[in-house]
Amino acid sequence: MATTLKEIQAPVSNEMTEFEKKFRNSMRSKVLLLDKITTYIVKRKGKQMRPLFVFLTAGATGNITEPTYRGAALIELLHTATLVHDDVIDNSNYRRGFFSINALWKNKIAVLVGDFLLGKGLLLSLDHEDYGLLRIVSYAVKEMSEGELLQNEKTKKLDITEEIYYDIIRQKTASLIQACCRVGAISSGASEEIVEKLGEFGYNVGMAFQIKDDLFDYGTEEIGKPTGIDIQERKMTLPLIYALKHSSKIEQKRIKSLIKGSAKKNSKVKEVIQFVKNSGGIEYTKEIMDQFYVKSLEILQELPESDYKKSLSALVKYTIERTK
Repeated sequence: MATTLKEIQAPVSNEMTEFEKKFRNSMRSKVLLLDKITTYIVKRKGKQMRPLFVFLTAGATGNITEPTYRGAALIELLHTATLVHDDVIDNSNYRRGFFSINALWKNKIAVLVGDFLLGKGLLLSLDHEDYGLLRIVSYAVKEMSEGELLQNEKTKKLDITEEIYYDIIRQKTASLIQACCRVGAISSGASEEIVEKLGEFGYNVGMAFQIKDDLFDYGTEEIGKPTGIDIQERKMTLPLIYALKHSSKIEQKRIKSLIKGSAKKNSKVKEVIQFVKNSGGIEYTKEIMDQFYVKSLEILQELPESDYKKSLSALVKYTIERTK
């Protein structure tokens, strides 16, 4: 089983290299400032997990085609636009260890750059009449926005239930990975049944991915020190939701009071983290994450054997076992 991202990428390494060129070209502009900023965006690219899901899914269900490249570019353009806008909303100065666009060029420029990327993505699809791909990705962007707003609404009251939590992460995270897998399958010429099946695969991967992300806030032996950022921002994730659900009303009131004051005092964050650990919140959350993980692998087993399928399986494992 491949263990490094480079090994996982092996079946589509040439396509990923070609994709980088096409993606850069899709962002070009005659406006010097804009071209400078988009060049900076390309240079600070992350692990490119989403395009990787697109190409591996396409390979596993049929053939990698020109629409596959455009679908991957569309997802990256729209996803990058949402990240640029998120940094403005969160007043964040860093993204993946680099200065954010708003930190270097201020909020007004950052918002306009995000709008430009959205426009480029729309035109890329319309120019080639990729209406099916555009519909899938546009739906994901809508879902992501609704998920963020739902979380924002519930954060103020600290009343998120487990069901609402699943709705939030489905919209915020799973919807985009689901879109990646559906785009890959539809671009390869797969049947509607296979496209939906791969969408279900992406949904389960996305749910497991976000739950893993939420576990980072509490730290484990493998991950290291807890960060407590979600607690400081009053974001209720599954470990905390479970712990509160299985505690007395007096304890719930005390913990919620600690969370409300945690932004100013680190000792309060540590106390909340310890409460969650003592309540079995970490173990329960890992069990739920594993359920989504296993389900995604079960769906994958229905595909014919190929190097693409093996890498997809390894990529799912990589997202769950990552330490950052």
